[in-house]
Amino acid sequence: MENPKEQSYENHRRFVPMYHFVLFFTLFLTLIGAGIKLAMAEPHSGRALYTFIMALSFAGLIQFWFGRGFATRVQDRAIRAEENMRHFVLTGKLMDARLTMGQIIALRFTSDEEFLALAKRAADENMKSSDIKKAIKNWKADHHRA
Repeated sequence: MENPKEQSYENHRRFVPMYHFVLFFTLFLTLIGAGIKLAMAEPHSGRALYTFIMALSFAGLIQFWFGRGFATRVQDRAIRAEENMRHFVLTGKLMDARLTMGQIIALRFTSDEEFLALAKRAADENMKSSDIKKAIKNWKADHHRA
């Protein structure tokens, strides 16, 4: 489904509140709460339960962290391939090898008209990804990212 809202540097980051905030804080608070209850529990009175809850909460936090990281890594590889293909279509050459993954990710928001010049400038000046995004005049929205 297309997002009708126009994208820009100020609003291009994507947050999923139920994932980024509710799930994370639920897992984190459960871990802390179980740790407190475990510390306060009398020996042989439910310590195994609190230990189990802590272990599950910790496992959930690990899955939360790495699950997002794995999805982002795959998306980064797709972006690199897409932008390399776009550069090749426009020039007949692959992108400059000096471009970092962060720079390539930032360049995905540029229109075709300014892509080549900004890619060259990013490589020559070793621009930060935030500076590349700020330099974009015709923002190309990406509403399909993870």
